[in-house]
Amino acid sequence: MTGPREVPPYRADHVGSLLRPPALLAARGAHDEGRLSTQELRVAEDEAIRDVVAMQEEVGLRAITDGELRRASWHMDFVYQLGGVERTEDAMKSRFRNDGGTIEFTPSRPRVHERLSLDHTIFGEDFTFLADAVGGGGTPKLTIPSPSMVHYRGGRAAIDTAVYPDIDDFWSDLADVYALEIQRLAEIGCTYLQLDDTSFAYLNDPAQRAEFDARGEHGDEQHLTYIATINRALANRPAGMTITTHMCRGNFRSSWVAEGGYDFVAEAVLGTLEVDAFFMEYDDERSGGFEPLRFVPRDKLVVLGLVTSKRPALETKDELKRRIEEATRYIDIDQLCLSPQCGFSSTKEGNSLTFDEQRAKLALVVETANEVWGTS
Repeated sequence: MTGPREVPPYRADHVGSLLRPPALLAARGAHDEGRLSTQELRVAEDEAIRDVVAMQEEVGLRAITDGELRRASWHMDFVYQLGGVERTEDAMKSRFRNDGGTIEFTPSRPRVHERLSLDHTIFGEDFTFLADAVGGGGTPKLTIPSPSMVHYRGGRAAIDTAVYPDIDDFWSDLADVYALEIQRLAEIGCTYLQLDDTSFAYLNDPAQRAEFDARGEHGDEQHLTYIATINRALANRPAGMTITTHMCRGNFRSSWVAEGGYDFVAEAVLGTLEVDAFFMEYDDERSGGFEPLRFVPRDKLVVLGLVTSKRPALETKDELKRRIEEATRYIDIDQLCLSPQCGFSSTKEGNSLTFDEQRAKLALVVETANEVWGTS
């Protein structure tokens, strides 16, 4: 079989977020209550990030993230730093499901109240710290929400019509702001960037498309607008930067929102989205089969998310190898890599695993990839 990869995505990779240590959660709570200064919180974050960097290096990962430990949410901490976006008092209600029932996630609703702009490099200081912590031991990887996520939950109703009477101007500005952010990240040394995008996987679910239709938008076509916007943002992408996207159906306290295979969006997303690789959730029957992988162009890769981050039970190498073999019916093995299905802590609450179980999952990914594709 083919050998290891010297550039990202690596044969053994991961989505990004990691469980928050109790000491960091306590520090964040003290900060929220005014008992800890912002600088003191950052010192606590620095210490926790150094620890998770060391853990990733110890298990053999080459893509190293900060675990998103400075964030409360994988996407809203970014979105609220975009110029022109404000936090409202309204709450968005998302119903997540798990094997035991349902839970509600009610973050505040963002609103676009001015023309979109970028007055600083979002997560720039965070990336610089990560790169220093990694040193020469791996590739620092930054994750940010996809442009789609600025629109998905609020839709047209969350974009002031006095600011954007023509919605096409919103999409244009959104792409330009992301293009500028990506360029600025490249200037500070980022060579591995992941655009996290739940929208593409969500829109495979007929219930999600129906919600778009109910609010006066076109659920059957929304993914095409998102693809066009992302591609515009990447049109003049920096040389030497690997850009991937991660697609999942929701990840909050070991729960999910959407269900269904990738079939509805696969041909358009996999065939025309101008990223280098796709991180795809494939940990259980909710994700459907591997047939959509037939649409992946020969020069792109898929990182199979076969190891669940939602449950503590550890998969076996044999079952992972069997599933990789199943995928090769539709895509060449040289185009495949392996990862957990999602992050372990998309929000500060985290999934229902222990730190040892999280580490075991990451180690399993590395060990299995080494056996399938050869040791780096």
